Amino acid sequence: MRQFNFVIIFILCLAFALFAIENTEPGTIHIIPGYQVQAPIAVELLLASGLGAVFAWLFSIWTHLGRLLVSGKQVRQKNVQLKELETKIEQYQAEIQSLQLALPPAGDSLKEAQAAQ
Repeated sequence: MRQFNFVIIFILCLAFALFAIENTEPGTIHIIPGYQVQAPIAVELLLASGLGAVFAWLFSIWTHLGRLLVSGKQVRQKNVQLKELETKIEQYQAEIQSLQLALPPAGDSLKEAQAAQ
């Protein structure tokens, strides 16, 4: 995958370099009303690409933080469910213990059944 990414980036940089060589005439950038800048079209493209890359990076950080928050919330929910299940297991074990104490030992009932025959 790294080689594929390298090839894509290399082709884009080569295309940009060829575009810059062919487009050296100045163009006008209107930033706000009454304020304009003249620069070669290649420089304008480089600035636009750089700003796009910065915005893409900021967006990826934003989405990564969002995923971290969601996964943290899910972990907390799973921990709560785990605690609830552990308490239920303890309750069921205590219930089984109380039922075992209430029943007569298995050997006594077997002797009584044999004596009754």
